[in-house]
Amino acid sequence: MPDVHAISPARGHLDLRRVGIEGVRKPIHVLRTGREVVLSAEFSVAIDLPAARKGSDLSRNAEILAEITERTSQHPVGSLEEACSSIARELLARHPYASESQVNANAEYFVRQGIAPGRESYEDVLLLAESRAIRADGSTRVMRSIGAESVGMTACPCAMESCRELLAEEYPQLADPAWKDLPMITHNQRTRTRLELDAPDGVDIEVDDLLAAIAHAQSSPTYAILKRGDEARLVLAAHRRPRFVEDVLRELLADLPVRFPLLPDEVEVRAETVSEESIHKYNVRASHRTTLGALRRATAK
Repeated sequence: MPDVHAISPARGHLDLRRVGIEGVRKPIHVLRTGREVVLSAEFSVAIDLPAARKGSDLSRNAEILAEITERTSQHPVGSLEEACSSIARELLARHPYASESQVNANAEYFVRQGIAPGRESYEDVLLLAESRAIRADGSTRVMRSIGAESVGMTACPCAMESCRELLAEEYPQLADPAWKDLPMITHNQRTRTRLELDAPDGVDIEVDDLLAAIAHAQSSPTYAILKRGDEARLVLAAHRRPRFVEDVLRELLADLPVRFPLLPDEVEVRAETVSEESIHKYNVRASHRTTLGALRRATAK
């Protein structure tokens, strides 16, 4: 049977950067701090394709995903990004014509938390992992990253001050400086924030630390279980920390050098926050890509 994938393309002899499969869901067994967790992960895997080949052997990608994820049921991996790295290496091993592979994965993860003791629940967040394997000079180098996405809320500082000014005309006592710190009504947003860090070889980054950084950057976390008094406390807490989407992103980035003091300067940081607006017909997005070294220099000023 002729290997149609291996023949030369009829036209357009171009190297292709990424060819692969996506949307593949597999269970991953992860052993972390003595506790085994089964993640339902969605994978996207790809390799580069040289100009001399018509197509990529896509069935090999599916085989690799099945084999490595099934292996974790007997031998759990230490993290989602570790599984991605194993897949990225095996992609190059089974595609000898490729020089680079990339694996992306996301998985739902449940964290037990709550606004007060006795109000804890399993809150869902999103884990993110990526690995790239590059073959050059007879060796393979693997780069990986870990990330998380979580939902919180913000209170708009602009509408808050506008409301304060309008209400002061109706209630003049609000103009008294003694009331300047009184939380004021404003509109709120559900804020979806994502943080990704490169993970150097031999260095583990705890996803709980990423989630803590995200939660601190927002006006307030949100929770699945809130009694009436809890709702009031959460709303007041958020309105005492009014923030634009830009504030959330800057707070998150500025906090990272303190939260991750042992990571090297060259670690790349990718952060993004999306404000799902309540009174506008659009959402607001802010994102930034930098390094820990650049953040350390910026926050040292």
